[in-house]
Amino acid sequence: MSKEILFLQERYRLLKQIGKAGFYKTFLAVDEGQFPPVPCVVQELSPESETFKTFQQKAQQLEELGKHPQIPALLAYFQQNGHFYLVQEFIAGTNLAQVVEEEGAFKEAQIWQLLEDVLPVFQFISDRNIIHRDIKPQNIIRRFPITKKGDLVIVDFTTTKIVTEIDRLTSETSIGSPEYAAPEQARGKAVFASDLYSLGVTCIYLLTQIPPFDLFDIANDCWVWQQYLTTKVSDHLAQILDKLLQNAVNRRFQSANEVMQAMGMEYKTQNLKIQNSPWQCFHTLTGHSGTLSSVNALAISPDSNTLASASDDKIVKLWDLNTQKVLTSLLGHSHAVKSVTFSPDGQILATASDDKTIKLWQVETLEEISTLLGHSHAVKSVAFSPDGQILASGSWDKTIKLWDVNSGKQICSITGHQLQVNAVAFSPQGQLLASASYDRTIRLWQISALEDFQREFQNRPCYSLLGTLSGHAWAVLTVAFSPDGQILATGSDDNTIKLWEVNTGQLICTLVGHSWSVVAVAFTADGETLLSASCDKTVKLWRVSTAEEIVTLSGHVDSVSAVAVSKVRQLIASGSRDKTIKLWQLVEQRVGIARRRHR
Repeated sequence: MSKEILFLQERYRLLKQIGKAGFYKTFLAVDEGQFPPVPCVVQELSPESETFKTFQQKAQQLEELGKHPQIPALLAYFQQNGHFYLVQEFIAGTNLAQVVEEEGAFKEAQIWQLLEDVLPVFQFISDRNIIHRDIKPQNIIRRFPITKKGDLVIVDFTTTKIVTEIDRLTSETSIGSPEYAAPEQARGKAVFASDLYSLGVTCIYLLTQIPPFDLFDIANDCWVWQQYLTTKVSDHLAQILDKLLQNAVNRRFQSANEVMQAMGMEYKTQNLKIQNSPWQCFHTLTGHSGTLSSVNALAISPDSNTLASASDDKIVKLWDLNTQKVLTSLLGHSHAVKSVTFSPDGQILATASDDKTIKLWQVETLEEISTLLGHSHAVKSVAFSPDGQILASGSWDKTIKLWDVNSGKQICSITGHQLQVNAVAFSPQGQLLASASYDRTIRLWQISALEDFQREFQNRPCYSLLGTLSGHAWAVLTVAFSPDGQILATGSDDNTIKLWEVNTGQLICTLVGHSWSVVAVAFTADGETLLSASCDKTVKLWRVSTAEEIVTLSGHVDSVSAVAVSKVRQLIASGSRDKTIKLWQLVEQRVGIARRRHR
């Protein structure tokens, strides 16, 4: 390896090669652009295997997949010295091939835990029309230190492929590790169930510690793994593994969800609870359409008459909440829109996008006021100060920027987070700004008034760091202040919500109940109830004073990505990857409205 290859982009220093497969090389590296230097993994892709276009597509795949806490985050990608490079999060831990070598064959309980841990990740991958194509013990890492959930991380996505209709009709070169590859994958026709087959082979290797080729009876064309067990496993596990290992695709599990349902039939169905919720969905809005139409963000106007929704379809829609009809569609962003918010007086709408821009719109005329430029990566969150004079934005370029709303000019750029910034929120008093990041922390910033920014003779920063809140095990995705400004709620990839005392920075409590990432939180106007939206397809309501779960709102068929609550009436809006927005209202209130209309 030449000296010029040892140091990439003047920041990534390659330490040693840790893997090689076909046209791909993997290196352990450090990012010297951060202090202290941070470990990372760099993958080098040969130009013989990729065009610039396919490399960009692969990078976009990895960026999307890296949002899951059990998949390494993509930190950067670039072309240099005739090669393509991907820089990913370094996962500290041991791969399962090393674990079984050091600790011996897995017990049945460990296999159940493995399946429970990774099957939701497999579903996450296939939901995005992606096949991994190289599932094996070496590509499943047991994270260190070990936590209760999410111990196992799926790595090495260099061989992934997006499935299209054309792909279903054509063959390709066999990719993956022969011992673990499904028969159809070996013939160049990988399908989603191919990854499940590889998972099954991984499980029987871990149970027997015998190479997969030796576990297959070629003469009778069947697996004989149970003959090599030192301790017999239950019939239930054997049936699941045998179905994962079926040679014929149509006799195999077709999705990770199917496997999870088969696992849960014996011990989970009995625990299902049926709730008579006082909240009911009274209308479903279906204006966003197309393949990329996930609803990413929602905002209700201060007068509660208008709902704004942002989507992967690059469109912002305004809805009349009284008639549940679309008022207009705002066009202008060139990539997915990830955040929307109304100014306190309801006259301006701010939108943030993966196209690295923020746009301000005049609500009354529906005209674009200005486009705010300055971020070097996707903008994921925007928030107005209570007086409406300042707009804060959080970006995957790891910065927070403050903007003068009237002039559209950038006031300052706030740095400090080590990884992407996912969310920002002003306190009701406007003096504090909270930011949430992939670095697993929340930071509280003291923000000066706009008048102080405008006094050029004051040679002092426009912000100062008050404190850093740590406690979440994974990325922090969302933040919200209570109406009185005394409590900060945060939601995380670790499936929990935490409530913090703002004045002291002390953790009040942790709310546990969601089974997947918590992506949005919001307080009701009285501050007594907290709403949380999750990738587990639900919205939960929590009583803040007692930290108890009040009710779960179910109905979406995919991840819930946004939630908003009206300040003047009891109305909740939830947005989802299923392309819909659901409106929820208390049953008693709906009955009252119906009676008044009847009269």
